[in-house]
Amino acid sequence: MASRDEDVSVTMETRVLPVDSQHPAPEAIAQAAQLIRAGEVVAFPTETVYGLGADAWRAEAVQRIFEAKERPAHDPLIVHLADVTWLPQVAAHVPPVAHELAARFWPGPLTLVLPRGERIPDVVTAGGETVAMRVPAHPVALALLGAAEAPIAAPSANRFGHVSPTRAEHVLADLDGRIPLILDGGPTPVGVESTVLSLVTPTPTILRPGGVSREALLAVLGEVAVRERPISPDETIPSPGTLDQHYAPRANVRFYTGPRAVVLPALRAAAFELEEQGEHVGLLIAEEDRAALAGAPGVVQTLGAQGDVTTIARQLFAALRALDAAGVSVILARDFGSAGLGLAVRDRLTRAAGGDVIRVA
Repeated sequence: MASRDEDVSVTMETRVLPVDSQHPAPEAIAQAAQLIRAGEVVAFPTETVYGLGADAWRAEAVQRIFEAKERPAHDPLIVHLADVTWLPQVAAHVPPVAHELAARFWPGPLTLVLPRGERIPDVVTAGGETVAMRVPAHPVALALLGAAEAPIAAPSANRFGHVSPTRAEHVLADLDGRIPLILDGGPTPVGVESTVLSLVTPTPTILRPGGVSREALLAVLGEVAVRERPISPDETIPSPGTLDQHYAPRANVRFYTGPRAVVLPALRAAAFELEEQGEHVGLLIAEEDRAALAGAPGVVQTLGAQGDVTTIARQLFAALRALDAAGVSVILARDFGSAGLGLAVRDRLTRAAGGDVIRVA
């Protein structure tokens, strides 16, 4: 893996091609699709984050994703489909509940884990017996899938383990010189990855919270479990984004959970203590938190209003990257609850912190 990566990193020119996010020009899509059909990789926007895609049928093409990202081979990929009629080409068995969920949530940020079809190469599933798939809800992604005429395997378009990209400039910062093309469709509207739902477990189980809330799934399914325990590197991984260290900025992240009335004083005290230790502190908070933290040292990034978890989720990754760009060494972040997309935000911050969760009461 490393040898090709080293060659690409110094010889490949990465082009950034702007496209209209709602009405992408056919000429731009054709350029990207030609690369996909030639076995190359292309970064493109989805409604969640930017993806790095390759023809899912071709193992050698998918391998280039792993090389560009420096992604370990044990971490599987999500296969993106143009529409629900492609499902039987990818999955060995499609239960009625999958069609029910697809009718409700596709195109959209819901990934379904089903038994793997015979045509899917081992590299896509990390050798596992299941495959993760979804239909993205973004005109650029759908146009690319249609023009490529093949399912596209695509993780987030960033270095492995780093903060996911929600803008083309984030992709360029991580993968410049490693990939040939980025389709720049502007900021992604959801901002966190898809919800991954396993349908091979006795009860449908959320492996990774994301852009479709547990509440929305419960309304359809009646019962939905959530996998709480992180997956360790020696386990077979059924889905991307489930390792205990992921979505991490360069700065260390400390994630505080508990009632706001006690979390904010704890953040304030920690900021002063860390400054005395010579750390450059970043604070990741809600807009309403500014008054309680007035005068505390550090670079402040607000994610939005406390109760607006949709906006908080959309801004999360860009804010983490902004704090990295500001040169902070430690980021103090607070919890936003588990309702709606709050569960996805909590998951991303927990993994960004590598499990360094400080519970205050």
